[in-house]
Amino acid sequence: MNSEKLLAEAKEVVRDLNVRELIAEAIRNREGTFSDRGALCVTTGTHTGRSPKDKFIVDSPLTHDIVNWDNNQPCSKETFDRIYAKCEAYIRTHRVYVNNVLAGADPDNQIRVKFINQMAWQSVFVSQLFIKTDEPSTVQENFTVISLPDVMADPAVDGTNSETFILLNFDKNLILIGGGRYAGELKKSIFSVMNYLLPQKGVLSMHCSCNEGAKGDVALFFGLSGTGKTTLSADPARSLIGDDEHGWGDNGVFNVEGGCYAKCIDLTEESQPEIYGAVKFGAVMENVIIDPKTGVPDFADSTLTENTRVAYPLDYIPNAKIPSRTGHPKNIILLTADAFGVLPPISKLTKEQAMYHYLTGYTSKVAGTERGITEPQATFSTAFGAPFLPLQPLVYAKLLGERIARHDTNVYLVNTGWSGGPYGVGKRMKLSYTRAMIHAALDGELGAEGWSTMPIFGLSVPKSCPNVPGSVLNPRNTWKDKEAYDATARKLAGLFNENFKKFAGKVTDDIVSAGPEI
Repeated sequence: MNSEKLLAEAKEVVRDLNVRELIAEAIRNREGTFSDRGALCVTTGTHTGRSPKDKFIVDSPLTHDIVNWDNNQPCSKETFDRIYAKCEAYIRTHRVYVNNVLAGADPDNQIRVKFINQMAWQSVFVSQLFIKTDEPSTVQENFTVISLPDVMADPAVDGTNSETFILLNFDKNLILIGGGRYAGELKKSIFSVMNYLLPQKGVLSMHCSCNEGAKGDVALFFGLSGTGKTTLSADPARSLIGDDEHGWGDNGVFNVEGGCYAKCIDLTEESQPEIYGAVKFGAVMENVIIDPKTGVPDFADSTLTENTRVAYPLDYIPNAKIPSRTGHPKNIILLTADAFGVLPPISKLTKEQAMYHYLTGYTSKVAGTERGITEPQATFSTAFGAPFLPLQPLVYAKLLGERIARHDTNVYLVNTGWSGGPYGVGKRMKLSYTRAMIHAALDGELGAEGWSTMPIFGLSVPKSCPNVPGSVLNPRNTWKDKEAYDATARKLAGLFNENFKKFAGKVTDDIVSAGPEI
């Protein structure tokens, strides 16, 4: 399955156009339109988010004993070959676009990726999201991603769950994507590859954003979608390393990508000035509703999806650091959006608590986000990125624990969710408060008046924080009904403990005991 041989037989191949040329192709192909500030606006059809049930890894002697099959779906070699034949037939009769990019800003931990895309706008996306290179590379690992939205799987024949497919073949360094146009599958497929390769080299791969202070102090922000990972790392007072995917090796932290992929629902210049300013020519907006006459985007309009997105290169953020590499982190922020309104807005963790909450990866869904959800629901995702982890969870956790200990890294748990009650009763924590608490933590100014221990969860909560009312720091104090808070805290603690049972016998007792006690 040689990609160059395949392209030699293609009907028409458009290779490595620059962004301006690719955008012109996309407009000419009627794949999208312009916004008032020149960003390319596209829609992704049925899929407006990732499709995890349609993602598979080829089960082979290479992968069988190291892939975590409890978290990943196996695919046979025969299924992969059959779908590859469909992709091959399509390419022979259609025009495709080719981009050559790099993933991994650290030359020692880098792969070269060839994207073969059906759609010009997706080529704009990958050329902006990954690291551009015109130089010959000494990189040994090469991967090819073939993305053809018009190619469909046949579930009855191919054994897939739908017409959509995301197939990762580590024997052939080849990824096949079809049946959907959501570009997030392109970036996350390569993140899955890095999550497979890097830990086997002793490098921790991380679903986190990263920034650097004026004194060179590095901070990591782990969090699931909607917790504020991108928003909080885009800080005008700190240099941005990256917003989503990083590696942490012996030389420090490096970005996997060369761009950002930010949620833009309710985006305003006041709330997120750096991201708002990045919405310009060269950026790609997915599923954002724009006025057909003026081209002005309505970022509050969720008609197509709440998961509206904008993709742009890292240098669209004024204070981005390029090359996107830095030192070892002084601070780690674990982000959660607790819709139960139980967890404190910020707390400091011991190493054991850090390991516990990293393995737990908690956030919550709110009522109304999905059919049938009428009250907050806890969501647990190991390492705050379980869908992208091919290997066993403890592989990543062990690497994190070793690095926290070696570099004496501080770890904080930050709740960007609800205060004063659960969703529907309380209110979401003000972004200005969250920013102030994080700044205080990173600057060493948090808890000047001491700390208290939160019952049940055992978290260390600051008694004071500059520019934040002391009344919001202890979550129980923000509830009018204290008994209701206590009952909700016990309920959430029970959900934590039930989820952590899957790690029984696999982690040390000190990590187990770092969880909540009812």
